[in-house]
Amino acid sequence: MRADDSIPLGRTGLTVSRLGLGLASIGGLFRAVPHERAVETVRRARELGIRLFDTAPVYGYGLSETRTGAALGSERRDAYVLCTKVGRLVEPGGPDTQPIWAGAPAGLGARLDYSYGGVVRSLHHSLERLGLDRVDVLHVHDPEQDFPRAVGDAYRALDDLRRAGVIGAVSLGVNHADVAVRFLREAPAPGPDCVMLAGRWSLLDQSGLDALLPLCQERGVAVLAAGVLQSGLLLDPRPGAPHGHEHVPPPLAARVRAVHEVCARHGVPPTAAALQFPFMHPAVAAVVVGARSPEEIEDAAASLARPVPDPLWSELRDAGVIPGVPG
Repeated sequence: MRADDSIPLGRTGLTVSRLGLGLASIGGLFRAVPHERAVETVRRARELGIRLFDTAPVYGYGLSETRTGAALGSERRDAYVLCTKVGRLVEPGGPDTQPIWAGAPAGLGARLDYSYGGVVRSLHHSLERLGLDRVDVLHVHDPEQDFPRAVGDAYRALDDLRRAGVIGAVSLGVNHADVAVRFLREAPAPGPDCVMLAGRWSLLDQSGLDALLPLCQERGVAVLAAGVLQSGLLLDPRPGAPHGHEHVPPPLAARVRAVHEVCARHGVPPTAAALQFPFMHPAVAAVVVGARSPEEIEDAAASLARPVPDPLWSELRDAGVIPGVPG
């Protein structure tokens, strides 16, 4: 599979590449990225044929969106699909000032706001930072933070924007599969078009298979699989590394070891297996990975194209790392 292979994004009428670039890293996730390096990373992704890009207001408190716009501003607007998110307004004095965003503008923070007006304002501010007149996919970001308002006011705003042609698709950006299942079941028709699922359909966590992926397949909802490297845990499982685990639980550490051992026997980098595994479920349209340099997105594209022999998947199943997946 190639990074630039194209596929329809479910029922949206949009076409995306199989590999997408997540833009949290160029917003300074865990460590600062120089502006020029961030722009080069996005432009290198375009040179590789990647046409799916995902950002959010909270990524670097506007920094990611600003850099994304600088990098894509010279591109034909129909040459790529751009996603951003709503649910957090970036503003002076916003109470959410997480230290994970290195190099973020001083004095800015985020504030939760899933109200109808807040969603419209958030999109307006995103377009200003991006320097664009539209986005293609708009995610409700972390709806569990205020679920009743997210599935009510926020969804209604996005549905109105979709009906008006201001956005191409309504989506969810979630870290928890059960939250997405509940949202899909409770949102009024026609419901979301897509779900971006982070870290719950990967070599290390397949909880998305319990209910969400079958529901998405049944309803024609496209899944974008993100977080497939578990914030780097799959590649660097040391306690305290920037993957969010001060102490890696023994069962999780054992799963990481099993992946590395099986991949080593077959001469396949774990990254290649991690990027290709999500496509085992037919609901998955694309995999979205972060990169903070041109070299990192080049490596991701090469990993997606790397042949993975069937016996590797069989060994991972026999080791209890991955389940059997319906075709």
